[in-house]
Amino acid sequence: MSNEITLNEKNRNHLKADCENCFGLCCVALPYGKSADFPFDKDGGTPCRNLQTNYLCGIHNDLRTKGFRGCVAYDCFGAGQKVSQFTYKGNDWRENPTSRKEMFDVFPIMQQLHEMLWYLSETLTLEAAQPIYSEVQAILEETEDFTRQSSEFFLTINITEHRAKVNDLLLRTSELVRAKISNQQKQFIRGKDLIGANLRRKNLRGANLRGALLIAADLREADLRMADLIGADFRDADLSGANLTGSLFLTQAQVNAAKGDMKTKLPIALTIPAHWR
Repeated sequence: MSNEITLNEKNRNHLKADCENCFGLCCVALPYGKSADFPFDKDGGTPCRNLQTNYLCGIHNDLRTKGFRGCVAYDCFGAGQKVSQFTYKGNDWRENPTSRKEMFDVFPIMQQLHEMLWYLSETLTLEAAQPIYSEVQAILEETEDFTRQSSEFFLTINITEHRAKVNDLLLRTSELVRAKISNQQKQFIRGKDLIGANLRRKNLRGANLRGALLIAADLREADLRMADLIGADFRDADLSGANLTGSLFLTQAQVNAAKGDMKTKLPIALTIPAHWR
């Protein structure tokens, strides 16, 4: 089983951002407002003032210190390079202004599909989810097929309906993985407001933390193994020394939004952010 897990983890490499092969789509297509995550307002379709002519960020190594923590936490799951190099075959929006708006509309839809692929691929690494592998594989292939369609397809797809089908399988996966956890612990604080909560050294193994608000929570040395973390908000949460190995549906974006240290244990597919070092 370990070799199969390693193979499936490698298969997620195309779901990681490759900015050098993207037309800076997240820096242009997406809007943001002045807040703790961004220092000024930007409309969707307007290039960020830090975007260079080579489509790379001019302050990439200083994003957090310059007030762009939202950029550090964002992850396109590889959708940027897919839209840039596959959907639009390397024709960028600066030299092809007629496709500009369409490209910016396609990008967030592709991002959602790639995010679903990330979660579905993870499911296929989980031994406990074997009873639904065939169903997961089928919808993964369907989702992959969607990402290979023409740009016109993305403007007609019912992404909400497809996400609901995927989410049903992810919920079933979560229940299968956490089946041996006590009901009291397994149902712990789903979607609960835990902003600033003191959860230091808390045993959250197998907890249902889907959509939980963990902003600035103290999770130092907490046990989060097998916890379902899909959609949990970890902005400024302190994960120093926490154990997140085997946690479910954690993303690099969530990790990037948090604080931690070299003692924090992450799932194999994720990496320690530079600001933790």
